[in-house]
Amino acid sequence: MAFEPPQRLVRALGETAPSGDDWLEKLPEVAQEAVDLRELTVERVQVPGGRSSLVVLVRRTDGTPAVLKLAPGRARPESERAALARWGGLGAVQLVEPFAAEGVLVLERLHPDVSVRSLPEAKALLEAAGTLRRLWVEPPGDHAFETVAERTGRQAVAMRGAGSEVSALVSAALDARESLLVAPPEVRLLHGTFRQSKVLAAERMPWLAVGPDPVVGECAFDLARLVRDRVEDLIATPSGAATTRRRVKRLAESLDVDQERLRGWTLFRAVESGVRALRVGRPRDAELLLEFAGWL
Repeated sequence: MAFEPPQRLVRALGETAPSGDDWLEKLPEVAQEAVDLRELTVERVQVPGGRSSLVVLVRRTDGTPAVLKLAPGRARPESERAALARWGGLGAVQLVEPFAAEGVLVLERLHPDVSVRSLPEAKALLEAAGTLRRLWVEPPGDHAFETVAERTGRQAVAMRGAGSEVSALVSAALDARESLLVAPPEVRLLHGTFRQSKVLAAERMPWLAVGPDPVVGECAFDLARLVRDRVEDLIATPSGAATTRRRVKRLAESLDVDQERLRGWTLFRAVESGVRALRVGRPRDAELLLEFAGWL
């Protein structure tokens, strides 16, 4: 079959692709080679799919449903593989391929069209938070995962180039980062990009996480991305600011995370995402994120 990348993937990678990157051009050939090597039967490409990888629903030689995932090096697929191996299926999707191939993952099949985002908001947050808690384990002693300090350091450099119209929020976010890195309370393996849409319905457990961009650091950093889930709904309601503050308090208490540290990382991550959206030409997304950040 033709492995045509979904437009969502094309747009997202187009925003971040370095000059001369030809991964998308080679993708159909690479996908076909991966399928042929493993003698997989292709069902369909998942649409709209993700923003950093091609996801193909397949069946293995014994008929078992699985997922073939192909990602460029800048999406850190080998880091994802290492995190999934460390979790061993506890709270996250399982690896089902015994050998490693660069940029290629074969995973257990979940229900790709059913995420916790389909649940009512309160129930969705509860289920998502419970899943996230299971992922917070000690990293291997010899790990090569990026740290929160390293990742946010790169992001901070990019944020400093933002325009004057967001300078006050950027300064507040950078100040929060500096204070939070002075004495992080714990070191755990984190999902890195956790949100409701990254938690899918499964067979062996009700819900499992997918698509990590793992990082090592404190739990509040991981939880911060979940705080702003459904940001468009928050912005659309008159009580959005109050709801956001209650959400910070509720999530911090339910997962034993310091509330002020969660607020600080939520501020940093929202501003960083908003500034990045401005930089790549997504002004509506930027507006939502920066208004949300202003409530914190």
